[in-house]
Amino acid sequence: MTSLTAPQLQFLLGGLAWTVVLSLLAFVGGGLLGFAVAIARVYGPNITRQLVMLYIKLIQGTPLLVLLSLAYFGLPSLGVNVEPLTAAGLGLSIYVSAYLGEIWRGCIESVPKTQAEAAECLALNWGQRLIHVILPQALKIATPPTVGFMVQIVKNTSLASAIGFVELARAGQVINNSTFQPFVIFMLVAALYFALCFPLSVWSRRLERKFNVAHR
Repeated sequence: MTSLTAPQLQFLLGGLAWTVVLSLLAFVGGGLLGFAVAIARVYGPNITRQLVMLYIKLIQGTPLLVLLSLAYFGLPSLGVNVEPLTAAGLGLSIYVSAYLGEIWRGCIESVPKTQAEAAECLALNWGQRLIHVILPQALKIATPPTVGFMVQIVKNTSLASAIGFVELARAGQVINNSTFQPFVIFMLVAALYFALCFPLSVWSRRLERKFNVAHR
């Protein structure tokens, strides 16, 4: 058994940095697509709502590892070569969009309809009602569960190791293969994940109390 060296710790911290980068890519990409999903679910024509609902059920019913494998191994078979980071970001973004889309759809629908009716009486068009009346109220409701879901995004980035992307979990595996100290290595990996996820959990609970979402 050997002790951890400075380069190994640096490599592990590099994996932590890539976990943060991948989490941000998944949140931004999934958030943009998820917002479109939410809007389509609430305001789209019936056929659009049905298609989007099918998309949500399909993605939520598919393991994330399968989505990552399709992005990394499936796209090259179609002539589209992708790097592990691109494939991981794409797979996670699609996965996140289905969940954030449903979270935000529920938050939009929880805004009292009387708010939209009052805005309509003020001669605001659909876009103005959405931007100035509905979304600001839905944002307060959506913030706590969205922050809470970010914890799941961070933890799910560990599956990107299956397609060769070196994030925190994969970095721990690589170091363990050379040190043979699984308890020490993976306890350190767990501590680093905790350092990322715990503040988000605390923030989510504080936001929930602040916006009093639990009593709505």
